[in-house]
Order: sequence, then C-alpha cells, then structure tokens
Amino acid sequence: MAETLLSPGVLTRENDQSQITQGPIVAGAAIVGPTVKGPVRIPTLVTSYSDYINKFGGSFVSGGTSNEYLTSISAYNYFQQGGNSLLVTRVVSGTFAPASASVNSGITGVDGKFATGSLNISTFTGLDTGSFVAIRFATPDIDFYIIPNNSGYEAIDNTSSTRFFYADLNSGSSYTLDQWGTKVAQIVNTGSWDLYNYFSASYNTSTDTFAFSGSAAGTAANSYKVYKTTTVGGVGTLTASLAGGAAGTPSTAFTLETLSWGATQNSTGSTGNNNTLVNGTPDNVRWEVANNDTTTGTFSLLIRRGDDNINSKVILESYAGLSLDPNSPNYIEAVIGNQTISTDNGYTDITGDYTNKSRYVRVKSVSAPTPNYFDNNGVAKSQYTASLPLNASGSFGGANGGLAAVYGLSDNDYTSSLNLLSNQDEFRYNVITVPGLYQSANSTALSLLLTNTQNRGDAIAVVDLVSKDVNTINTVVSEAAEIDNSYAAAYWPWVQVNAPNTGKLTWVPPSTIIPSVYAYNDRIAAPWFAPGGFTRGGLSVVQAAKKLSPDDRDTLYLGKVNPIATFPGQGVVAYGQKTLQQKASALDRINVRRLLIELKSYIGQIANTLVFEQNTLATRNRFLSQVNPYLDSIQQRQGLYAFKVVMDETNNTADVIDRNQLVGQIFIQPTRTAEFIILDFNVTPTGATF
Repeated sequence: MAETLLSPGVLTRENDQSQITQGPIVAGAAIVGPTVKGPVRIPTLVTSYSDYINKFGGSFVSGGTSNEYLTSISAYNYFQQGGNSLLVTRVVSGTFAPASASVNSGITGVDGKFATGSLNISTFTGLDTGSFVAIRFATPDIDFYIIPNNSGYEAIDNTSSTRFFYADLNSGSSYTLDQWGTKVAQIVNTGSWDLYNYFSASYNTSTDTFAFSGSAAGTAANSYKVYKTTTVGGVGTLTASLAGGAAGTPSTAFTLETLSWGATQNSTGSTGNNNTLVNGTPDNVRWEVANNDTTTGTFSLLIRRGDDNINSKVILESYAGLSLDPNSPNYIEAVIGNQTISTDNGYTDITGDYTNKSRYVRVKSVSAPTPNYFDNNGVAKSQYTASLPLNASGSFGGANGGLAAVYGLSDNDYTSSLNLLSNQDEFRYNVITVPGLYQSANSTALSLLLTNTQNRGDAIAVVDLVSKDVNTINTVVSEAAEIDNSYAAAYWPWVQVNAPNTGKLTWVPPSTIIPSVYAYNDRIAAPWFAPGGFTRGGLSVVQAAKKLSPDDRDTLYLGKVNPIATFPGQGVVAYGQKTLQQKASALDRINVRRLLIELKSYIGQIANTLVFEQNTLATRNRFLSQVNPYLDSIQQRQGLYAFKVVMDETNNTADVIDRNQLVGQIFIQPTRTAEFIILDFNVTPTGATF
C-alpha cells in the first residue's frame, strides 16, 4: 500500500517502540562471611553453587563432627531459587597464607657462597691510644672507625649523621650512640655485628684480626673493597677485598602456590598406599608432572584433588605442552597465571604479568627458565635440557591460618572487607548480607555496612537483629528502632533448614535465607514487586523458630521488622516488606527501594556513556531515546504509575552548559503494593435489589 493518501482512505502504519537496550551490568547478591577455603578478604564472583564449592568449600570437621558455615547455606539457597551471580568475600581471624609446592628439575642444586675477607690490625702502623683509623668500604660508601683503648680496640660504625653504632671489640659488647657519642643502649653481645645490612664484621681478640663477610650469598659482595686512612673522608690504601662469593644453583624448576589460603590447603605429610596423601582432602590439591620431553622442551602439569590416589586420579585441571621458555606461547606462567591480589590497602592491588587462568593455583616463580630453548638448527640447547621438571607428583605445604568457629568472628574481622566493598565502581551487587552478625552484639560492623550501603545507593542490606536465643518480640523491635535506613531491611524469627553439605537440621538467621527470596522474586516477577506473601515470599525451610500470632505480626510490622510467618497448609512465608526507614514514605517499602536501585543502576550506566560527549541536543536525545523506552517498559510491567524525563534547554541553560554539566530530571510515581486489604460484606434484607 502507498505510504501517502491520494484519495480518501485509511493509512495504517507500525512504529515499534518496544526495543529495550539491555543494561550492561546485571548485579547479583553479595555475602561476607567465613568459608572453609578460598582467597581471604578478596571479593570473588561465583556463578553457581558448584562454582562456590570449588572456590570456597562446603563442610568442615570440628570437634569430631561435620559443620557448615552460614555462608555456604546462604549461597546454596540463593542459587537454588534462581540467583545468577554471588560476590563472596571470605573473612578470617588472624594471619593467613597460601600453600606452595616446589617442583624439582633435573639440576643438582648447589648452595651459594658468601664473599669473605680479613684484615689484621698490625697493618695499622702508629695506631695508639687517642688516635683512630677509618676503614672505608667502597661499595657501599660506609666509614668504620677503629680506636685503641686501654684493654683492646673500640669500633664505631658511622652509617649516617644521625645513627651511630659502637662496639668494644675486646669484650664483644655493642651499643647504639646518640649524636654526641654517648652510649645509649647495649644491643648485642656476640663480638660480631651487621653493618647496615650489606656485610657483617667480627673481631678475633687472639689473632687481632677483623673478618668481613657479605650479608648474602652471591657475587655482588665480591665488589666490596676495604681501604684504610687515618683521616675521615678520603680513600686511602687498599687493605683487603671480599672475594669468593658465588650464586647458588637451584634444583627447583618452578614453584606453585594455591589461590586458596589457610592450613586447609596443606596436603603435605606422609604418603600411604597407592600414593595417597594422609593430609589430602577434597578441599586441597596435589600436583603431578608428566610427559617430560627434552626434545621439545615441554611437559604436562596435572592439578589433582588432594584425596585421590595413583590408581584413581581425580584430575581437576590438565595443562599439556607447557614450557619454561619465557618466549614460548606455552610458557607456564602465561598458561596458568602468576598474579597475586592484595586488598590490604583498601583497594585491589594486582601484581604479576599473567592473569590467573587456573582455578586452583598460580605460578609463584620460575627458578630454571629456558629462554630460547632451541638453537638455530631447531635443536634443544644442552644447558637447558636438565632444567625441565622431572616426572613426579607432590603435595602443597607451608600455609597457615585455621578455620573460624561457626559464630566465632569479631566486628574487626569484617571491617576491611566491608570497607573494600564500598567501592561501587569495582564491585557491583544489589543485596548484601553478613549472616552471623547481629545488631544486638555487632552494631559496630553493621553500622559500617549500613553506612557504606547507603552511600553506594545501589543495594539493600538485609541485617539480623538478635541471636536465636532471644525470643522476646519487644527486644527485636527495640533493636530495629536503633536503625533508620531505607537501604536496609530486617526479618524475624530464625528458621531451620537442611544444610546442603552435612544434611543436618540447622538453625539460621533470616539474612541467610532472605537473598534467595529476592532471587526468586526477581526470577518470576521483577525487583519492583514485593518479595513477600504466598506468591513470591515462600521460604524453602523446615520451620520457623517461633510461630507468630496476628498480634505478634502487628507488633513486628509496626516496629519495621518483617515477620516470618507460619501458615498451616501454606508453609513459612516472609510476610512483610518494610525497610528500616523510620519516616513514612514510599521508600519505607522494599519494592520501592529496589525499584529505585534498579532504575539508578540502569540509567546511571547509560549516563556513563555520555561522559565527555558534546553537550548538544543530539547527546540529550541519545539519552532520552534509551531511558524513555526503558521506563515505559517498567510502567507496562507494573513498576510505575507514571514517569517523565526532562533533559532539554529548560534544565540545561547556558550557564549550566558553561559549567560542563548535563542535567536530567526523572520524575516517577512508583506503584504501591496492596498490603492491607479491606473487604466489606454488606448484609441486606430480603427483597433488596443489587
């Protein structure tokens, strides 16, 4: 049909405005708590429960019985109810480190040697009481003064203008001196001392000889030369040289290190039948090198589960054709990875050139590299063939850090992790929990969590108010009254679940299970629907710790606490959706708060693409063309009654543009939920007309 009307008629056309640009980032939940294994204080993304088990473990044995952390139970339920991604941060108490394993090459190891030298005091002619001789080391430039006294010799190490070291060489007593040369404190009584960490010296009273030695094995100390002069300053006569230092030859081809931290990673110890590791468990690993081929300069590396044996190997990862040649595309560090991640300074600091591709280990170091393994004829160079790792298997050791009690961590153990998660640019999530912490006992850590969550403005924190042994509703309500925050929600009472790894009936606080309710709500509906009631608020639990009466539910709801109610034939249900905001407004409801979180997250990501763009009509229309259809789709899906987006010359005046600003205003009317349903039944007399 023609697109124009030349005679009377009706023209029908289609304008498809239903396309919705998908958000570039879809955030999931975050959980902070203890785990069996895994990196410490490093937020790690997992995408399934099996992925969680691989990275963080399941159950552990304590006191002869199997136990399970709330973190694991929460992760299981979250993924069971439709969660797609979970940001897990492991918290611990004390010092933790990974385990490592040295893989031997065919080279016979040789220990390094220290450079040494000696100097007899008789070479200092004319040295008498009241005079001194300065010994100067050319590398580094340090003066060392020898002064005779009545009983022997004294020595002063003048390493800087503010630090002096004094030694009575006859007695071996050593002291620090202040800037006036006064003895301050005795620091050693051995007759030897370390000169500024470069080399050491000792004095033998029977031979009247000084002995010098490099502070580390190797050839660098061979460059130390000793000069004597009777004045401070200029270099005098060469008296002695340190020599004989030589570097050692390592027998190690390379060293592996576990990505997981803690003593649970130690598989070292005695070996049983069929090459089993007595300390091997499903939560740690062992290594095996196979297919050593000196012709090609390659080998295979297997990462095996710690509890397997030679006849029934459980191979977790397999890497074939690895090389120790840094110029090879199959270089072991490039294939497996060598990066370490640290968060000690409040941000993520990455060291190492190669991204970790293994899920279990990284290459800590390569001790025997084989650069350019082949000569110009393509034949392996003889000096490198022994560098390849030998065909063998081994275990990991040296890790430290034990498991925490199920409820055994303090507020301070959570502080650094919570502060790290305040970084909105680096870590994205829409709900966060710290099961095991309660407002009544851990208000410091929870206050930090709530402040950081509110400052981020893109997530809601589900917090617990009291421990299980508290069953007084008034106490629960009074703890909720301590919090005024629309980015937080609380539920009560505790519930009982079947722990996924131990199968035990376990009582857990509400924050352990509520993220799974949100995940289910979002899967079958959307974040702006209320995650409560029989349709979307059902809990996959055995029972609630307290069966609430209608009066109990009323008291809790008036106190901003969402009841977990038990209904015969219906089960256990989250029967409320209030935030912990004190003031009555639209934001005192979870569905509205989560709607705003969703809108800000999506629209904020659209706005990020406009930063540094020209502040013109075209840029504004580009923003409107994405935001308006998105808000329209939310309105069609019952999230909004109405909306309006303004980004034009009315709020982008000349002075605003001159300040390099682009201003947009978004007006929304969120839909409200029907929480209080009133039904009037009117009884009329016989004969009444309807």
